[in-house]
Amino acid sequence: MRETRRIMRQIAVSSLPMWMVLGLAALAVQGSARAQTRELATQGELLDRVVAIVNDGVVLNSDLDAQLDSVSARLRQQKLELPPQNVLRQQVLERLVLQEIQLQRANHAGIKVSDEMLNAALQDVAKRNGLTLTQLPDALKSQGVDYADYREEIRREMLLQLLRQRDVLQHISVTPREIDQFLDKQAKAPSEHNEYNVSHILIAVGQEASAAQLDAAAKRAQDVYDRAKSGEDFAKLAVAYSNSQTALEGGALGWRKGSELPTFLADIIARLKPGEVSEPLRTPTGYHIIRLNQVRGGSEASVEDQVHVRHILMKTNELADDATVRGKLLALRERILKGEDFGAIAQVTSQDPGSAAEGGDLGWSGPGTFAPEFEQAIATLKDNEISEPFHTQFGWHIAQMLGHRRFDNSDEIKRRQAAEAIRASKADEETELWLRRMRDEAYVEYKS
Repeated sequence: MRETRRIMRQIAVSSLPMWMVLGLAALAVQGSARAQTRELATQGELLDRVVAIVNDGVVLNSDLDAQLDSVSARLRQQKLELPPQNVLRQQVLERLVLQEIQLQRANHAGIKVSDEMLNAALQDVAKRNGLTLTQLPDALKSQGVDYADYREEIRREMLLQLLRQRDVLQHISVTPREIDQFLDKQAKAPSEHNEYNVSHILIAVGQEASAAQLDAAAKRAQDVYDRAKSGEDFAKLAVAYSNSQTALEGGALGWRKGSELPTFLADIIARLKPGEVSEPLRTPTGYHIIRLNQVRGGSEASVEDQVHVRHILMKTNELADDATVRGKLLALRERILKGEDFGAIAQVTSQDPGSAAEGGDLGWSGPGTFAPEFEQAIATLKDNEISEPFHTQFGWHIAQMLGHRRFDNSDEIKRRQAAEAIRASKADEETELWLRRMRDEAYVEYKS
């Protein structure tokens, strides 16, 4: 099947003008669809066809059918009413087009997910399902999922996360002034101690939209709002009309703390009661319609456990793969264990520009400061203990635990939480802008 797809993509691309040159259950449906395509291949029938040309790549009908089956199964499982099949199919196709655009960008940027990174992610999937990594292929097979296809699906998801980290998240900055303004608005905004279950619909507007396109988007947003206001199922409307990345999840943003709500939502949520829908709100990405589903109380934390850590970071490149870099860090660890100074070695070898000059010192930090893989690796370290080499999205590390403490500083915690909340709120809208910009710049041709 992979060879068939490769040939189909080559045929489609060669016809272009020269100038254009996870839960297990959800994936079981995709595995069944792929199995059916393989069966057709053995019978000498039509193997596949192109449903969209995207720059110098394609989206195949088999991919579209597999995703359509998966999304339909998930929506039924959530007891959500499905929109008409042609509407749902177009939504799923648009998501695949966006995914293809992102994958092409990641490929051109040289972003890769190594087998070691992939195996670590699969081990985590297996663990969450009460399995070992060696048991995972059989568990997937029992549900009709091909393990090789599943690995590639996870690899694609990780690749998209790394791309978003590089293109969007790393460029988001938060200034002290923004933190001050954020804290000043706290009293009028949704309570930072409450959590809000929110759904949302985006009627997107292109950056170069004409007056007629703007007017059409405004009318569609008003129509969707009127239907939601009159009691029509919000999730169904989101699946059918939303251009957001959460469209096929019924527009669900899930539970968010008041301080973590996107900036453009905060003022709206403060005025809504559970079950109410907001009027369309215009932002640079388009028109947003918000529904507040539920509110639940939280608790204030002013005392936290902090750790003092230093680390050495090394990254892979064309000359040094994962195994090579890991071996270098193991050698450095042995030198430190034999008496050499961690800080001195970090100053010379660490590739973390933010901490190398300080001997790798990351200072005192509370929960949520580091990447999840980093926090997991240092969680069990005792004072002065040095970790084995471990991998995160930033590269390979060894870390030394310098100390633990219980720290009470409400103002510092509030400022850090405010910075995290601002960053999270910017990330939502910046990601939508980034996706819309790439979509607008891409060449996309749908095939009937």
